[in-house]
This record gives sequence, C-alpha cells and structure tokens, in this order.
Amino acid sequence: MKDSSVSVFTIAIVCLLFASGVSRADTEQTAAETRSLRVMTFNVLRGGMQRGQPLSQTAKVIQAAEADIVGLQEVGGKAKELAALLGWNYMRHGSGAILTRFEIIEKHDGGARIRLESGQDVYLFNLHLAHAPYQPYQLLGIPYADAPFIKTEREAVDSAEGARGQQIAGLFGKIGKLPDKEIPVFVTGDFNEPSHLDWTAAAAKAGRHPIKVAYPSSMAMVEKGFMDAWRAFHPDEMKSPGYTWTPVTQAADPKDHHDRIDFVYFRGKRVEVKNVSIVGEDKENADIVVSPFPSDHRAVVATFLLPPA
Repeated sequence: MKDSSVSVFTIAIVCLLFASGVSRADTEQTAAETRSLRVMTFNVLRGGMQRGQPLSQTAKVIQAAEADIVGLQEVGGKAKELAALLGWNYMRHGSGAILTRFEIIEKHDGGARIRLESGQDVYLFNLHLAHAPYQPYQLLGIPYADAPFIKTEREAVDSAEGARGQQIAGLFGKIGKLPDKEIPVFVTGDFNEPSHLDWTAAAAKAGRHPIKVAYPSSMAMVEKGFMDAWRAFHPDEMKSPGYTWTPVTQAADPKDHHDRIDFVYFRGKRVEVKNVSIVGEDKENADIVVSPFPSDHRAVVATFLLPPA
C-alpha cells in the first residue's frame, strides 16, 4: 500500500509537470539561470564622454555585455546619470562607482553588499590603483610621469609595490572586516599593473614582454584566495592575452605596450566561472563589439555560477 501511494503521487506530479509544459530539465535550467551572475569592470575614461561619444554609448557597452553588476573607474559625477540611463541602482566612491540592476543593501568604503533576485548576497569592491610609475613603460624606456627607467624584475616589483602596495593592503583590510565570511566576494578594477600570470617566462621568451615579472598586486590577490576570472577561464597566457590596454593605439606603437590591466577577481566556495569576455572596438580585439568604442580601456565581463542558496 505504501509503495502504491508513492507511485500514484509520483505519477500525479509528472502529469502536472507535463500538463504545464515544465520538465525537470526546464526547472534545472531556470535554477541555473537564477544563480548566474555577470560581473563587469570598465574604466569609462574621464566621465564616459572623453572620446566624443555621448554617455549613452557607455551605457550601450554595459548593455551589450549583459552585465548584472559593474565596477566603474573614472566615471566621476556621471555615475548618477549613467545609472539613470540604465534604470539601475548605484553607489559612488571617489571617481569610481558600482552600478547594478539589483538592490544595494549595504555600502562600504569602495564596496557594496548586493542582494540578487535569488535572495543571495554578494560583495563587490571596485578599485582604481595608482597609474604611475607604470612598470611596463619603465622597463621599455617609454617616458611616463617622470618615472626612472629600470631593467630588472626586482626593480619592477619594488616600483609596483611602492606605487600600489598600500592600496591593495587597504582593500584586504576592508574585506577582512566584512561580517559575513561565507558570502562570495568580487573585486573589479583598473589595476594599472599587469599580472604575474601574463608576464611569464614563456611570454618573455616569445618577446611579448621584455622580461618575466611577478607583479605584486596580482600575486597578493592570489595569496588572499582570489582567482583572476580571465585566467581561470583562459589559462594559456600565450593563446589568450586578453588585452584591455588599449584600443586607441596600434600594437606596434613604440610609445605604448598593449597589456591586460583590468580585472575581475572572485573568491567564494563553489563559485564557478562559466565564461569571460572582452568588450571592445572590433572583432579582432574583443568578443563583444561596440562601435564606436567610447573608452581607452576595453572592458571585461565574467559570467559566474553561484552555489544554490
């Protein structure tokens, strides 16, 4: 009798699902979509209109990326207007801002706690690290901000640490004080510093970069348990350089050096990277194309799958 009742109940449920057109696969897909989150970083270049485009073109970049949360750098006083164009919530911090279509339930110094449609919360912190001295230019003998030229990895690491070490330490201090240690944490930013995952021995041997450099900001992020979303999804630095700097110069320009300095980092149990794309000016340099492109930095958008609530 017990087995019979279970069978009848199961058949009834299946019939109801069939009648409503809902399958188990549909239910699982809907659950996965609810847990999917697209996080973007974008340096919009001095308010988003510096290259002669209206602010709506910057909004178009965010819309084309289908982002859910965006860490913006250099947006300044245009943050409110840009959020209004998108119909989103925002919080401004210095010249940066965090924009999201979700609810911001807590504001932190340079960060926010955001509640998703699923009821889950995430933290996002947004950075714009010091632009000078810029070690790739120092190593390549490109004049910039009166910085001295250097030759060795040790000099590059020391220079980068002196420029940005306190800012990175400040970030970790803020994250360390967060009350809920189990919530996923995302960090977006224009780091103005390449990654040790890109300036490898293989890249130096191939002539892509002058030498190998274990850049300290990216090293510190990894040491604190964060993963670089681009490199997590595109582990081969030679096949997938992921350049974000810069769409405004040619690759062979002797006064510049193309590189990856804009990042989406993440930390959290069972957070999975499903895809990471570059948003930029053409198909040769970007996965998602918006033309004309309004900034001197390409954007990065990463799709994550969060653990069930």
